[in-house]
This record gives sequence, structure tokens and C-alpha cells, in this order.
Amino acid sequence: MVAPLAAGDDRAMVARKTSTPFEIVFPHDAEWDGARQVFNLALDLRPAAIALPRNSSEVVAAVEFARDQGLRVAPQAAGHNADAYGDLADSLLVDLRHLRGVAIDTRAQRVRVEGGVKWEQVIPPLSDHGLAAVHGSSPDVGVAGYSLGGGLGWLSRKYGLQASNVTAIDVVTADGQLRRVDHARDPDLFWALRGGNGNYGIVTALEFRVHAVEELYAGALFFEFARAREVLEAWLGLAPGLPDRCTTWCSLFQFPDLPFVPEPVRGRSFAVVLGAFLGDEQQGRELLRPLRGLGPVMDTFAMGPPAVLGELAMDPPVPLPLAHTSALLDSIPIDDLLAVTGPGADSPLVVVELRQLGGAVGRYADAAGACAALPGNYILLALGVPADVASAAAIDRCLRAIDNAVADYALDRRYGNFVGHPTDASAFWDTATWARLRAVKAVYDPDELFRGNHYIPPAT
Repeated sequence: MVAPLAAGDDRAMVARKTSTPFEIVFPHDAEWDGARQVFNLALDLRPAAIALPRNSSEVVAAVEFARDQGLRVAPQAAGHNADAYGDLADSLLVDLRHLRGVAIDTRAQRVRVEGGVKWEQVIPPLSDHGLAAVHGSSPDVGVAGYSLGGGLGWLSRKYGLQASNVTAIDVVTADGQLRRVDHARDPDLFWALRGGNGNYGIVTALEFRVHAVEELYAGALFFEFARAREVLEAWLGLAPGLPDRCTTWCSLFQFPDLPFVPEPVRGRSFAVVLGAFLGDEQQGRELLRPLRGLGPVMDTFAMGPPAVLGELAMDPPVPLPLAHTSALLDSIPIDDLLAVTGPGADSPLVVVELRQLGGAVGRYADAAGACAALPGNYILLALGVPADVASAAAIDRCLRAIDNAVADYALDRRYGNFVGHPTDASAFWDTATWARLRAVKAVYDPDELFRGNHYIPPAT
């Protein structure tokens, strides 16, 4: 184990005086607050220092610097899900925001991105070439962190989790080596990275397959919030029979009255069914006919290029203070859930999402990584935006009430990308996978130089 850098330790002074071949920011520097800000503004991230390398060589230098200074290493790119790190006082945060290279091979249907790339750099050019990736709901999310944590997207029921679409990874390991790993080179490390996230090294680049999609049928059906029960019941009756080419969500939205929220929904509440279908409009309309027959107040479904999926979920485009909870579910307790979040419940939450799983999400692909599939039929994600101490307390009470409401229906497993607080990460995998992850950690990082946002200890 790397010895922690205690407050006031002489090594802190050594670190400040050391010349490094990469940009580094310390707590007393003017750039400190800007450098440490992440997407969740409720998070007060305080590492020992922040390294801002511009290429893989500087990443190697940052890792060696941390080891020499007795610091651990915490990787970061886009700043999502940093909440799960917890206390970083003994760690050098290596922020990859400057590693932004993207290369698209349209003929081979392969993409290579550097470690700091966000999906917003990848989705539009892919779409222009009639290609789509298994990206998630927000273009602001980093490709690397999303992929290494599993990666659940609109097309996952057809093409699997994003981790299963990753074909090669460049990673700096604890010995200071920059390795290219794949199915043939360091296959155990390649397996562990695809699910084990930043526990094994700093990923400076990764490559993944994408899929031919010229057009798809996608959009949302908005219903009056008072009809939430009727909409939920209809959606739950429809979802199990949908083909893998179709993914739907049912969400309870209470849109805030804020400038970035589109005018038609700003300050209003709705029950919304969102969907994406890899097929034509006629087929898509027939699949959704039972829901459309309920009479939505707004219907945005239409044929469009795959780039439309980047904004479909209506995720916030700007950093906000956030609080959330999640669960993998086999079934949904409508009465219990609506009692907490439905009409008349006075819920302070902005959104309660119920995302459809199944299809390729639930099947273990050949040669897949550590996060190869997710169990359950649905995944719940509930989110609030605390504005002050009082609203934060109210949101927390509501999130705990949701946890209680679904407790008897939730699986023992969790999906790490949706868990935004320090927790026992063994709940993300079955027993055999957890043991193998720990064994790989013991081979490549026995002294625990690296800490992912969800902790995987080495086997002893």
C-alpha cells in the first residue's frame, strides 16, 4: 500500500517545489477551484493535487511522480461519477481533459478516442457517416469512464453494453509502462478494465466497434402527470414484448423553471415514454400503438439520424448540484413508487427514470469483459437538484423513500456507473467475477497505487 500524504507532511512541500514535465495544480494555486470542479456541483472534490497531462508520456510522468511522492493515483476525464471516490486527500487526481484525439475508421466501423474525449465529439461525426455507437443518455459524459464502467445506452438491447464493444485499450500501469491491451496482449488486464474502471491504471486511449445505422425511429410521448399510473401500467404491459431493436424508458419528469429547459416543458410535470427503434416509422408506430392510443399531449417520435439519441433523454447540459439513487429491478411496484414520486406526492425530484433492460444487455457475449451483462428487467435512476440545505434534506428523504419502496423488488446486484457514492463494489459483480477482478489487481497493482471511483482491493 502506498503511504498516504498526511496534511502538513514535508512531502507536500517537496511536491510543490518539484518541477514536473506536466501541468500540476495544488490547493493554494489560483487555478485550484476551476481545476477541481466536476459535473456534480454538490461535490467538494479535494485531492492532494491535480495533474493535467497533455499526452500519454505526460501521463506516465504523472504516475511516476505520484509514486515518488507517496501519493495514490485517481484517474478522471469528464468529471462524472466522481462522487464515488470519497476522500482523495492521499491522491493525485490525474485529469485527462486535454487528451481529446478522435479517429474514425468508417470502413472498418472502428473508433479510437483518447482518454479525455466526451461523447459529444463522437456522436455527430459518426451519425454523418451512418454509424452509431452504444453511447449513453448524455453527450457530456466521457467515453472512457462510461465504457470502462459497462456503458448502458439506447442501442444496448441490440448491441450489448459498450464495454463489450471495446476492442483495445492503451493504459499506463503501476510500473510506469504504457501498454496496449486487447484479447491477445495482457488479456486478463483487458478483461478487468472493461468493468473494473480506473482500478488498474490510467486509460489514455481506447478503441471500439460502432454499428451501421442510417436512420432510426426515436422520440418521446408526453402525458399529463396526473396520468402517471395509467402510463406506467400501459408501458409495463408493452415493454416485455418489444424486440431487441427497440428500447423504451418510462420517466416521471418535473422540469425545473430554468433557462436551459425547453420552453414547451419548462416548469411543468409529465409522465413520459421515451424510445429508440432500429427500424422504419411504420414498424415503430405499430410497436408503440398501445401507448399512443392513450392520447399524449405531445409526440416527438420521428425518423432521424442516430445523432438524435444524444439529446433524447433531456439530460441537463450544464453542471448542477445533483443527488441520486438507483436499483436494478425484476419488476416495478407501481403503487409504492407513485406514493413517493407520483401525482400528489409533492416529490422534490426532477426525474425518476425506469429504463428497459433485457435483450443483449442480459446476455453474456463471447470474450466480454468484467461488466459483460446486467441482470434484471429494468433499472431505476432517480435524481434531484438540491439548491440549498433544506432542499438537499428533502431530496435525500425522498431518495431514501424510493430505496425503501423498491427494496423488496431490487436485485442484490448494482450497476456501478449509476452509483454515485462510496460503497462496497463487490455488489456490482457475481462472486466469481469479483474474485477474478481482485486477482488481476494483485498482479498489476499489488501496492494499490491506483484507486478507481469504486474500490477493488487486490487479492491477498
